[in-house]
Parts: sequence; C-alpha cells; structure tokens
Amino acid sequence: MSIELAKQLIENGASPPLVGDLELLAAISQDFAGSPAMSETLANAIRQIMTYMDTEAASIFLLDASNEKLTCLSCAGPVSIEGLVIPRNQGIVGRALTNNAVQMVRDVSADGDFSSAVDDSTGFRTRSILCAPLRVKGRMLGALEVINKRKGDGLFDLADKQFLQVLAGMVSLAVHNAQMTEALVEQERMRRELDLAREIQRDLLPDQPAADFPVQGLNLSAFEVSGDFYDFFSLPDGRIAWGLGDVSGKGMNAAMLMAKTISLFRCLGKTVHDPAGLMSLLNNEIAETASHGMFVTMAAGVFDAVSGQIVFANAGHQPPLFRSRAGIYRELEESSPPLGILPGMEYTTQSLMLDGGRLYLFTDGVTEGWASDGSMLELFGLKALLDKHSLLPPADQLAGVAEALVRPGVRLHDDLTLLVIG
Repeated sequence: MSIELAKQLIENGASPPLVGDLELLAAISQDFAGSPAMSETLANAIRQIMTYMDTEAASIFLLDASNEKLTCLSCAGPVSIEGLVIPRNQGIVGRALTNNAVQMVRDVSADGDFSSAVDDSTGFRTRSILCAPLRVKGRMLGALEVINKRKGDGLFDLADKQFLQVLAGMVSLAVHNAQMTEALVEQERMRRELDLAREIQRDLLPDQPAADFPVQGLNLSAFEVSGDFYDFFSLPDGRIAWGLGDVSGKGMNAAMLMAKTISLFRCLGKTVHDPAGLMSLLNNEIAETASHGMFVTMAAGVFDAVSGQIVFANAGHQPPLFRSRAGIYRELEESSPPLGILPGMEYTTQSLMLDGGRLYLFTDGVTEGWASDGSMLELFGLKALLDKHSLLPPADQLAGVAEALVRPGVRLHDDLTLLVIG
C-alpha cells in the first residue's frame, strides 16, 4: 500500500492497518486501480474481500441519487442479492450509515434490526454480520458487508472489525474514483451529442449569401443548441421566400422543434407561396406533434426584389420593423396566434412596398439583450443601432447590432437572431 493511500484511508476514518495485512491490502489496491469501470470495480472488490476475510458471503450497497435508498450492486457467495433495494435506515446496513460506524453483530438472532426476509426466501442462514459504512471526505456512499466467518467459531472479532474498516476505506476510494470516471465519460458523451446537434442546426440555416443578396440573416446561440431560426431561398420565379422564428422554451426540446419547423418551412415554402396559407399548413403540422405546451412564433413571406414588394404573415411573433428611406420607423402589427397551439387556425397576409427602405425581423433575444452600458437594449436601442449602421450593407449592419450585444467572456442570456430585407 502506498503512503498516499494510507493517508487517504486514515483521513476517511479508517484505523491504520496491521502489519501482517499490508501485503493483502496492497494486492487489493492494485486490483481496484486496474478496474476504472464501476461494475468491474465492485465485482473485483467483493470477490477479493470475501476471499481475504474468509467469509461465506459479502456484498456492497450504494446509495441512489436521492440518498434515500440502498441498492446491492455487487455480491459474492452462494446466494445472489444483487439488485436488492432497501431504505437507507433499514437493518444493520442502514444502522452502519446512520451511526457512521462499523457494526459487528456476532449473533443476528439477538439483534432487533436484523431482518430474516432474505434468509427465508433463499434458504441461506445468516449467523453473524460485519458491516462498515463507505464514505469519502464526509460524503456517504453506501456500505460494505460480510457475513459468517468460516474459521474458528464463525464469529467476527475486533481484528476483523479493524480490517474491514481499512478495506471499507479502500473500497470507498475505488467507488468514488469509478463514479468520477463515469461522470466524466457521461459529460463527454453529452458534450459530443450537443456538438453534433449544434452542427446539425447550423447546417439547417442558409449559407451566407453574396454581399449584394437582398436578404441577409444572423444567428448567435446563447447555449449549445438554439430555439431560434431563420431561412431564405430563391423561388423559380425569382422571388425570395424568407422566414424567421422562435421556439418557446430552451434546451434540446426547443432545438428539436426548431429543426422540425425550419425543415417544414423549407419543404412547404417551395410550393406554397401564399404566406397565410403556408402558416396554416405549418400550424397544423406542428400542432399534431407539439408537446409540453410548446409553440413557435414565426413571421414568413415572399420578397420581390424587382418591384420591392413584400407579402408576409405573422404567427404571434414580434412585429417586423420597417425603416423607410428617410429613416422613419413603423412596426407592422399583427395578432395572429403562434404555430402549434391549436390546429385549424387561419392567418392574414400583409403587404409592404420597400421603396428603398429595409424590413427587419428579430427575436426577443435582441431587444431583451444587454447593451454595453448594462441596460436592456429594447426597441428604441435597436433603432439607435440600426440608425448608427444605416449606411452599411445589410449584412454588416446586422453584424454591428450583434457586436453591441456580445461581449467577450460574457454568455448571452438568450439567442440572437436577425433578418433584414432590402
């Protein structure tokens, strides 16, 4: 056994091991170190312990995430109790946790906490028990139990109690390390899945068009995945279909609904050019499968770059903001419901002539974003930023707005998505 391991064991409440046991402890320590996986760690531990302590049976109980129940995750002996679940405070195992001390019961028939239920159902006969709590730096993990010593009178003594306490310290460290390893593996798996989801989402957004293309968009995610989206694509007659939306909620559910909505828009929008009719179709499709009260606010339409006309429909989204050639703003109000709440909803088509102006669409992450002075941007702040960058090309103007809301080292509190037409 290494000096470092001995120190760790003593810090966790174990007594110093007897000199004659050091070689055995060193061997067990090496076995534990070679099994980083939880199942292998426990299986190796319980077999070694039963052999070294020469008992008829041994088992390891671990607390669940709620710290209310103990589950036997590994056992050795003639009868398997693997998977047995007991309350944290039940029996001799529970008493070891409650008292945070090794429990030595030389005659279970004289102990009121002993339950014979397992013996009655399996035919195994428990005569004596030695049970030690498993803990690391004050955090309780579970318990280590051995049953029926084989040699001598079959009863455990103080030397056995001390030895099990040392073994419990080693098992605690092994279990703790295995749990940390599993947690790191799970975190890495989730990170890879989130990276993949983010990549898929980015692929769903349109490619960056040429600088002179009359529709430009920008999306910045606050977290790994986003519930915001925008899209645009050219139609056979030369017009441009466009859309921008925001899914209620956050996280993977919102990301999945975002992916569904933008995919439906791209598919249906290539053949359905009436914005109101398109919204009705999208609403019915989303309402069929939307769950947990989720919905989508969205504005979508068609832009004729030759005539400057925009026709669009708004499904519960923030009013688009029109800035005229003279710099005068007008919000295009509409009170139609969001997508996915109820099927069979009807929507209204609006029309607008740009006449040298620009139309802006955005999600609430923009107006509710924090400006450089620490205040919320709000609509008047957005107008001021648009005015400040009004002489820039559309894509650069959007970038100027985003730059004012994104600060190095500060995470966005919500997704930022903008679309400009004109």
